[in-house]
Amino acid sequence: MNETLFQRSMTLPDELLEGAIDIHVHAGPHLRSSPRRVDPFEAARQAREAGMRALVFMDVFKESAGTAWLVQRQVPGIEVFGGIILSTNHGGINPRAVKTALNYGAGAKFVSFGAHSTHFKVSTEGRLVDGKPVLFQDLYPKYAAQELDRSIRIPLEDPIPEELSAVLELIAAHPHIYLNTGHVSGEEALRLVELAARYGIERVLIAGLAVEELSLEQQRAAAAGGAHLERSLGQYIGTEGIPKTHYYVEPEYMDELIYDPAVRKGKHGGLLGLKEQIRTVGPEHIVLSTDYGVRSLPPPVEGMRQLLACLLDMELSNEEIRLMTAHNPARLLGLR
Repeated sequence: MNETLFQRSMTLPDELLEGAIDIHVHAGPHLRSSPRRVDPFEAARQAREAGMRALVFMDVFKESAGTAWLVQRQVPGIEVFGGIILSTNHGGINPRAVKTALNYGAGAKFVSFGAHSTHFKVSTEGRLVDGKPVLFQDLYPKYAAQELDRSIRIPLEDPIPEELSAVLELIAAHPHIYLNTGHVSGEEALRLVELAARYGIERVLIAGLAVEELSLEQQRAAAAGGAHLERSLGQYIGTEGIPKTHYYVEPEYMDELIYDPAVRKGKHGGLLGLKEQIRTVGPEHIVLSTDYGVRSLPPPVEGMRQLLACLLDMELSNEEIRLMTAHNPARLLGLR
């Protein structure tokens, strides 16, 4: 038994919040059917008051570099960043959207290859019918014909489509930003890591959902290739069983399956599995975030405090926690 576990103070999570960075924050505006918990100004003020160093805003509907510009002007004392998620409402893998985001507001800090409109996500969302999971593509022909067909895919073999190549070239030409794989499949995420190396992209983050699809050996290989791996509290602690949408305005497309407890536990065994991942892959390769902002969960700053408390209970050292919540994200963002 680790004797230091019984010597930790009640205030230690608050102390570890000082200087922490959350690279995955969702703060309004959002769909009226699924509003956020706080607006970006509130999120930044709360994080600043807790002593956090920086936040990265993510928005599946629009680039968040403009949001970061506004918040930075109104909430000094904390660094805020945004970027672009290449959703289908942006036209998918769209070089023009990336060019715009790089030059809009504070300028994009990341480019993500989709969230809830990737082929991987579109083909796995659904609802429970008579207690059994049924995919939307099987329930609704319109969904299959429209959303599935237009969903974002990363080709696993050459040739590389012109649009994808152009986006990768743009990221490579701006070494201060990082490539976020987004919610693609595990195979697609590894392919993006490979392509990033080919195009000379220095900063790569495998998004938490994609990490969940990789074996521990694959994670170690990706880390050895220079990628950071994201793990978010929202993947482990959420609002199970409650239908909600993060992308669609159609009420029938309220996803239930991702919130099924058996699904949320994940392939790597929940929070205890996270500890094993950290020990196997190495904390120097992992970036921890909250992915908080949904209305039914606490504000993102409270999510980060909760994450820190969980890590302490899992007997991770203060140094390991600081590495994954402060130093690694700072390196990803290019902060000194």
